[in-house]
Amino acid sequence: MQLPAEDVKPAITRLKRARGQLDAVIAALENEQDCHDIIPQLAAVAKAIDRAGYLVISTGMKKCYKDGHDVEDEHLEKMFLSLA
Repeated sequence: MQLPAEDVKPAITRLKRARGQLDAVIAALENEQDCHDIIPQLAAVAKAIDRAGYLVISTGMKKCYKDGHDVEDEHLEKMFLSLA
């Protein structure tokens, strides 16, 4: 199922912010900064990406329900577990 960009705009925004954070982490590693500064940033990037994934799945589920699409339970479970 295709999701309109407008429907997943919060996920897009979150991913763009995560991309900026990831660039900062890479720069910090290249500049040999202290790991105490890098690890929290890296954790924030990972969490932002995970949350974006859940937003996409949630949006898709809402769209399927609203439009009356038939989605197999195993398929939804597989999508959720792929983010675990």
